Amino acid sequence: MRTWLFMLASIFFAASISFSQSTKISPVDLVNPLIGTASKPSLSTGNTYPAITLPWGMNCWMPQTGKMGDGWAYTYDADKLRGFKQTHQPSPWINDYGQFAIMPITGKLRFNEDERASWFSHKSEIARPYYYKVYLADHDVTVEISPTERAAALRFTFPETEEARVVIDALDKGSYVKIIPSENKIIGYTTKNSGGVPDNFKNYFIIQFNKPFANTTVWLGKQLKADELEQKGDHVGAVVGFKTRKDEQIYARVASSFISAEQAERNLKEIGNDSFNVVRDKAKAVWNKELNRVTAEGGTDDQLRTFYSCLYRTMLFPRKFYELDASHKIIHYSPYNGQVLPGYMFTDNGFWDTFRAAFPLFNLLQPTMNTHIMEGLVNAYKESGFLPEWASPGHRDCMIGSNSASIIADAYLKGVRTGYNINTLYEAILKNTETEGPFSSVGRKGAVYYNRLGYVPYDVKINENAARTLEYAYDDFAIYQLARELKRPQAEIDRFAKRSQNYRNLFDPTTKLMRGKNENGTFQALFNPFKWGDAFTEGNSWHYTWSVFHDVQGLTNLMGGQKEFIKMLDSVFVVPPVFDDSYYGFVIHEIREMQIMNMGNYAHGNQPIQHMIYLYNYAGQPWKTQFWAREVMNRLYQPTPDGYCGDEDNGQTSAWYVFSAMGFYPVCPGTDQYVLGAPLFKKMTLQLENGKTLIINAPANNAQNRYIKALTVNGKLYSPNWLSHKELMKGAQLNFQMTDKANTQRGTKTEDFPFSFSSAKE
Repeated sequence: MRTWLFMLASIFFAASISFSQSTKISPVDLVNPLIGTASKPSLSTGNTYPAITLPWGMNCWMPQTGKMGDGWAYTYDADKLRGFKQTHQPSPWINDYGQFAIMPITGKLRFNEDERASWFSHKSEIARPYYYKVYLADHDVTVEISPTERAAALRFTFPETEEARVVIDALDKGSYVKIIPSENKIIGYTTKNSGGVPDNFKNYFIIQFNKPFANTTVWLGKQLKADELEQKGDHVGAVVGFKTRKDEQIYARVASSFISAEQAERNLKEIGNDSFNVVRDKAKAVWNKELNRVTAEGGTDDQLRTFYSCLYRTMLFPRKFYELDASHKIIHYSPYNGQVLPGYMFTDNGFWDTFRAAFPLFNLLQPTMNTHIMEGLVNAYKESGFLPEWASPGHRDCMIGSNSASIIADAYLKGVRTGYNINTLYEAILKNTETEGPFSSVGRKGAVYYNRLGYVPYDVKINENAARTLEYAYDDFAIYQLARELKRPQAEIDRFAKRSQNYRNLFDPTTKLMRGKNENGTFQALFNPFKWGDAFTEGNSWHYTWSVFHDVQGLTNLMGGQKEFIKMLDSVFVVPPVFDDSYYGFVIHEIREMQIMNMGNYAHGNQPIQHMIYLYNYAGQPWKTQFWAREVMNRLYQPTPDGYCGDEDNGQTSAWYVFSAMGFYPVCPGTDQYVLGAPLFKKMTLQLENGKTLIINAPANNAQNRYIKALTVNGKLYSPNWLSHKELMKGAQLNFQMTDKANTQRGTKTEDFPFSFSSAKE
């Protein structure tokens, strides 16, 4: 019997694959928003939540399994839902702000999050970027959600009952609700946040039902206020009741605003009189328009689902933090000074992660959006005096570096130039290079030491000093590139060119690795290259040594030439996944994720080493990049709840996959070049925003054929290990001949190597 069932299941599975390959499925329906949700603090497989939203939408909606305030608000292994939450969370470590929850129930009146919770099953759950549906077993209610940018449509299908209810939880830390029975409406606000907000911060919400209330109540803390319609306090909420027929659907339109209650009502016009199905269909169309910028063909079902799921994740952050006033002018509540001001604003992004590939992807596929983001950075600088490095919604003290320089320089140098004042941004960049900000993540921590010594010392009580030095040096290169383009004074250009070489100050020739250095010029004692943290950020010396994005040839020379450089690259995968966690005092999740992936000391689950695979191109062995890029895509990404190998981090880990599947990667933002890997699919078509088309053909691609035998660009044989952004943006056709054997002759000449500062200066 079991054999027969297994055969039947195999036939069904094969048929489903055949169907999906031969039937046109819209790309948004290939997306699985549940990827990465099987996570917890001790082990991240993405640390994501199912974001039901539009691209870069101001609000996301999500089912909530965790308790109020828990950063892990939805975890795949949970079996109960406590509500459906409007969320703005960019990361469980940063947590949420401006959130509130809605929960339909039946039976006796209860509002506490544990008492109202219901069992659910993933078997009765549908999750798409534009649509979420689930059955609440304890209440016999089906919930559906579809989004607009600042509003959402919620539909509740109730059983026949006189005790159908909807609970509105404005959460703690200060909230307000008011029921308006004559308008079937609830208004209110939540102030719940995790930091980075001005004193007057509020998220105002409005909930408009399509049916009169049979009964109402409000609550404060644990106490019901049955005879009242309005309540304000630390933790308040409301419950509205209905009498429903079997399968009667209650339709709730919800919107919010960071500006005012009146603006929240204005934002509700994004839905207007649209039915739930119309809202859903419009949201689906928006996602398909964006996802259809890239058409992938000729991969497996898993590869297609992984690719489009990753592409979806790249379009969630940074979040729009602006609204349209009565005259349809763009305005925003400033998360920096609390004023309502004209112009764009974006938030919820950690540039330490996203400068590497997420923002370069915008410059390739979404340059207009990046123009708006650049204007938002201008406004953030004007309103706070500093460029944001980790904003949620205002400045947050998290991570290191001043990588806003990379993001700004890369955008401008790749042609994203209209709609914002680059001179204001350059002024802000210069300020960063000389100034420590109000938080260690803003400006440059240790700037005085760095500018005087050429490095941030190990022994002056500035943590992660070596990582700061390496990132500052790269950012100085980006500034140098931008300064040249802006025709700044030569002395200024020369200053940043010189500072870009500060990485050399930390290179230890005895170990061929980067190492912390004391103020007196001696290296740190008791150096363990496997020690995480300390001189480095969420990594060790084996990970951070490669953070010389702009001068790989210079690093190669320091290591003793190409042979030694390749040996050191190979060693990352050869050495066992040993680690020293003494700096933290416990095994942080990033360490554990490296340990269990069985790829030596390669830690793809965290950002510092994600470009390292592509560095073989700089030393004449590009076939090793081709091997390892495919290996990482095959082994470390899956379209499943545990589908990532670490934190997804605002689209960065997803952008790595998107670029790598295309066959190239932006190792050094701030240059014109993408470094070659090898494409994943048989064909990819990119519809560029300027109307041009980029076609990537690799007809022989399959599981075995991961190596490039030959490449032609626009019909001409092409030997370099890099591609020009400028040329790709003109439209191009790349034809890859793929094979199962490494071509050890192609890309081995120094003239084929990608850009390095040292080579360019020679």
